[in-house]
Amino acid sequence: MTSSTTPLPPLRPLADTSPSAIVAGFVAMMTGYTSSLVLMFQAGQAAHLSAAQISSWIWALSIGMGVTTIGLSLRYRTPVVIAWSTPGAALLITSLPGVPYGEAIGAFIVCNALIALCGLTGGFETIMRRVPPALASALLAGILFRIGLEIFVAAQHQTALVLSMFFTYLVVKRFASRYAILLALIVGTAVAGGLGLLDFSHFDVSLAKPVWTTPSFSLSATISIAIPLFVVAMASQNVPGLAVLRADGYQVPASPLISTTGIASVLLAPFGSHGIHLAAITAAICTGREAHEDPAKRYTAAVWSGMFYLIAGTFGATIAALFAAFPKALVVSIAALALFGSIMNGLANAMHDTKQREAALITFMVTASGLTLLSIGSAFWGLIAGGLTLAILQGRRA
Repeated sequence: MTSSTTPLPPLRPLADTSPSAIVAGFVAMMTGYTSSLVLMFQAGQAAHLSAAQISSWIWALSIGMGVTTIGLSLRYRTPVVIAWSTPGAALLITSLPGVPYGEAIGAFIVCNALIALCGLTGGFETIMRRVPPALASALLAGILFRIGLEIFVAAQHQTALVLSMFFTYLVVKRFASRYAILLALIVGTAVAGGLGLLDFSHFDVSLAKPVWTTPSFSLSATISIAIPLFVVAMASQNVPGLAVLRADGYQVPASPLISTTGIASVLLAPFGSHGIHLAAITAAICTGREAHEDPAKRYTAAVWSGMFYLIAGTFGATIAALFAAFPKALVVSIAALALFGSIMNGLANAMHDTKQREAALITFMVTASGLTLLSIGSAFWGLIAGGLTLAILQGRRA
């Protein structure tokens, strides 16, 4: 594992990569797009944005994610995956309509400037140091657990497709584990094609064109958009995103990650980007054993994910049509299979310390429940619930 206190190994991304790392990078990118790209279209259409503006929005997010993922992963030799704010996109569906687009861009800038400030001042690092390892592992397991369940839900609707992928994964896992995800994806695609589930009729290749929108600033947009976006990004993305890295043993400093994504988001905001932050679910695809047998070389999976983001971003909204061609059952199944290892490790580490076991269980259960309070997702509340449980139980024993 890499850390901030030990010398970094020589930078050899091509020599360090492997087929499993490339597949993990592709699956991470595919999971990110298919799980929430539709939210951007919903928010854009609700705000009456043009197709060019929506395409620019996706371009800005994709280029930002690609550049920062590659740059940070190479800098720290750690699988640092950056993703757009999915909860933020969901929030914009209701908060963006009625707000002049220039003022919304200004609110994006304010939000991400606050995030960059948190990183530059070191405040976020201080908070994360206080998170017990058992709770961080439980948080990771809880975040990923719901994604893992999707493969069995999908089996109800596309039984032949899902079972073919599932048993391919198990058989290949036994004899050649590093190729399990790749072959499951190949078999799934072949079966989906045979069942007539692949539809490329709406796929059309075209390059994205960035559209500049001059920002303007207003108190109302700051209150209705910037502040809620800031809270959601920090609580629902940056906290669990760093927890994923820490739970898998990567002790990369938090402040540079947060400040880098915040600054990049400010620069890309005039082109539509509402914010890019640390990823949790897609990061776990790259930090697990399925990405690479050697933990010190898993950064290559994130680098490949960043490369795929750059390619996808070049074509903007066109990428949506490509992923729409794949059946949802295939996408959720391959994502679930890629996360099995991370879920197992998270649960094992969460339950290792008997003194923190009950608090870790509460963290896991609340996070896995998917509850949302005050527009903040379950990852934040799981950490709060686990922390309170730990404080109460330790106080009782003291």
